This record gives sequence, C-alpha cells and structure tokens, in this order.
Amino acid sequence: MATFVDRVVLHVTGGDGGNGAASIRREKFKPLAGPDGANGGRGGDVVLEVDPSTTTLLSYHHKPHQRALSGDFGKGDLRHGANGEDLVLSVPDGTVVADKSGAVLADMIGAGTRFVAARGGQGGLGNAALASPKRKAPGFALLGEPGEERSLVLELKSVADVALVGYPSAGKSSLIAAMSAARPKIADYPFTTLVPNLGVVQAGEHRFTMADVPGLIPGASSGKGLGLDFLRHIERCHVIVHVLDAAALESDRDPVGDLETIESELTAYAQRLDEETAERTPLMERPTVVVLNKTDLPDGSDMADLVREKLAERGVPVFEVSAISHKGLRELGFALGELVETAREELPALEPAPIVITPRSRDDKGFAVVTEQYDGANAFRVIGDKPQRWVRQTDFSNDEAVGFLADRLARLGVEEELYRAGAVAGSTVLIGPGQDAVVFDWEPTMVGGAELLGRRGTDRRLEDHHRPTREEKREDQRERVASRMQRIEAMEEERRAGHWADPTIDDQED
Repeated sequence: MATFVDRVVLHVTGGDGGNGAASIRREKFKPLAGPDGANGGRGGDVVLEVDPSTTTLLSYHHKPHQRALSGDFGKGDLRHGANGEDLVLSVPDGTVVADKSGAVLADMIGAGTRFVAARGGQGGLGNAALASPKRKAPGFALLGEPGEERSLVLELKSVADVALVGYPSAGKSSLIAAMSAARPKIADYPFTTLVPNLGVVQAGEHRFTMADVPGLIPGASSGKGLGLDFLRHIERCHVIVHVLDAAALESDRDPVGDLETIESELTAYAQRLDEETAERTPLMERPTVVVLNKTDLPDGSDMADLVREKLAERGVPVFEVSAISHKGLRELGFALGELVETAREELPALEPAPIVITPRSRDDKGFAVVTEQYDGANAFRVIGDKPQRWVRQTDFSNDEAVGFLADRLARLGVEEELYRAGAVAGSTVLIGPGQDAVVFDWEPTMVGGAELLGRRGTDRRLEDHHRPTREEKREDQRERVASRMQRIEAMEEERRAGHWADPTIDDQED
C-alpha cells in the first residue's frame, strides 16, 4: 500500500447557502402583522492550510472529493439559519496549488498558510429582508446559492535546504540515515528508495534539512525511471549534493561519468521549469558539493585516488565519506551548514503582496447578451454574475418570485439590451452558461402594460390604516341586523307559499 503521494487531483465543493423563509407574523390582536421570514445561513468554505505534522497528500489520494457543510435554512419569527462550518484540509509545507490548466493559484510555504480552495454559497434572503415601502408583504423568499466547485491539482515540492542526487544505490539513503534521525529503507538493490526522504541535520550551530531524491538514470528528465516524478523536490533547495558511488560494481561506470550524466539530466529538467521567481537562484547556479561515498572499501579508496584531481578541476568542494564508518561526515555537515546559512542570508526579505483594487469600468453593465443557435433557431444568452446569481436564487414554482426576478433584470437593463440584440416577444432567452442555463420564452414587461397591473408583493390589507368610529360601527351593526331580518321574512313568505316544507311536521297522505 502506498505511504507517500506528492501529486493529487482534488475536487472541492463549498457548502450550499440555506434558503430564506417566507413567513407572516401572526399574534393575538395582531393579525397579519407583517413578514418575519429570516435569512438562510452561509455555506462553509473549503480551506487548505499548511500543517507541519502533515508530510504527504496520501489522504486526498484516497478521498479526492471534499465538501464543506451547507448553511441552515431560515425560519419564521426572524430566526436566521446557522452558517455552515468551514472545512479545513491540512497540506504539507511546500504544496503548490494549480488549476486543471496548470496555472498556479497558490504556493503554500510556512506553517499556518491558508488558501480558500472553494467558497461557500450565500444564504437566501427571507421575505422580511425583501420587504420595502413598495413591497410590504412579499410572499416569497430567495433560495441559497450553491457552493463553488473546483478541481485543483496539488503538488508537493519538499522544502529542503540540501538535496542529495545521484545514481541508484549510490548510498543516498545510507548517507541521510547516518547524518540525521531519518530511517529510510536501505537495501542492496537499485531503486530501493521509491519516495523522497527528509531528515534534519544538526552540525554545531547549523541546523538544516536534507532530502534524497530517488535514483536518477540517463533519460530521467524525459520520464525514464523515477527521477522525473520526484525532481520537483529539489526545486526549493539551497545546495545540491552529488552523491557518487566510488565502489560501483559496473565496469562501464566511474564517478566522473556519473557526475556528468546527472548534471546533464538536471540541466535538461531546469530548462523545462517555469521562470524562476526573483527571490531564488536558478537551479544550475546554486552551490554544488560532490561527495565520494563508500571510500571505506578498498575499491572505493582506489577510485577516489584516481578521480580526485579531475573532480577538483571543476572548482567544487569534494568530500570523501563513508556512510557506514561515518568517515568525513562531520566535515561534510559543517560545510553544508555554512553553505545553507550563506544562501539563507542572500534571500531577500519576504514582503506581503500588494493589494490590487481594480475598479469596474463605468461602461461595464455587469452582463452581456450574445446571439447563438439553440434547437435550430436563434436564441439570446444572457451572461453575467448578477443575472446568473439571481437565477440561482429564484424559486420558479412561485409566480411572485419569478416576477421579482423579472423586475430585477429589467432594472439592470437586460430587457433594453435584448431589444438592441434583436429579441422580440416569444424569442428564446437563456440565462447562464452551458447546459445549466435557464431557458424561457421572453415576454417583455417594458411595453406590455404589466406596470399597470400594480406592484408585485403588495397586500391591500396591510395598506389600510383606517380605524372606524363608534358611530360607523353601530351603523354597520344595524345594517347587518336589517339584512338578517330581511332574509328571515323572505324565508317565511316562501314557506307560506308552499315552496318548501317544515321538517318538523310529518307529511299526510290525501
């Protein structure tokens, strides 16, 4: 079973917003006291957060779909719905978040760094919030918005100060085990290391992290072997350490040839990287150290004597070590610590990213109307954040809510734009992109006389503030009594005329 994963595709969905409530307050002596429907709660966000105790993306490999909690619906008596809790997902330090197209959205470095991967939907307004002097008793409420859905690519790039690179079985795992508390798997066959190992090295006052990359072979930069899958873990390092096997069993290999092969693979990989950020030195210009490993063996010692001068001509420090006998490890640790400290001092201080405010253009209507073919006929599609959001909030089973949507679209200028685009009564109009758009036959309200039918969401009973006087009440009572007596006299005349029989008297046969 896999224990380490450094690249996953994560599907995240924010929580849905709760629906608003449509309610009318009713109390004793206060009939129809007005709307009291409350708003729905907001859906929770999906948040990625760097956690130092998390070292792999394995959990999201097994559970790639993550969803935050939805908000609760509103209730009567102005009881607002509860907001949905945010879903916080822990990721390792050095995780890069990108979309499916490859565009980087966040580079998460440092404990506590957060990134909102998917936002929750807004809760719908209740009819109490929709009430106004022109709409005193709305008989509808707005629906909650669905949460944002996104598919993200998470890549882990280890935040290590020193990267160990080299051929398979060169002794990288043994070296990191001898210099730190890390205990990677060590065996006498190639490609023992299948995942990067990370260890912390303490050399006097110097403290740095060291990572070994699974064995590189010729063609690793183009996908051969395991190298390409894990070369991303050396992109953030300060120092590159070439671990060379001085006692290689293959007769066609020698430390100098291995070094040239690995450098060519790193150069090819560096050319495929994106442009380096200003605060980092290009990969091939970073400090390099050569380590001749296994020099405790006779063959290793003899090979070190043969290649020592050739390696020294390159102008890079060369250390002869043994991971088994710990020969030369102390000197190597101090040298790497000094190089790391120097590289850290040269890094510019991190500054917070400036806040960029982009005002909307004065000519921007917030929507657009495009003409397209739909079911073999011309149709008009309305695209824009506001119209699409309003459609999602509308309960189309409620005629008053549909009318409210029509009023909002008319105030936004959608009908005017449809006229300019050539739409007429009965034209097919779509609101929203793709197959999820709302489709309807357009009936314009601007010239159809709908404005003469009265305002939507009004109740004349709430507009009548007249209180009858005592005399008016008496007159109303006299009218009701007189009307009742007239009905009784009419019934008595019908009975005398034989139009209906008295049920208390038995019928007699002639």
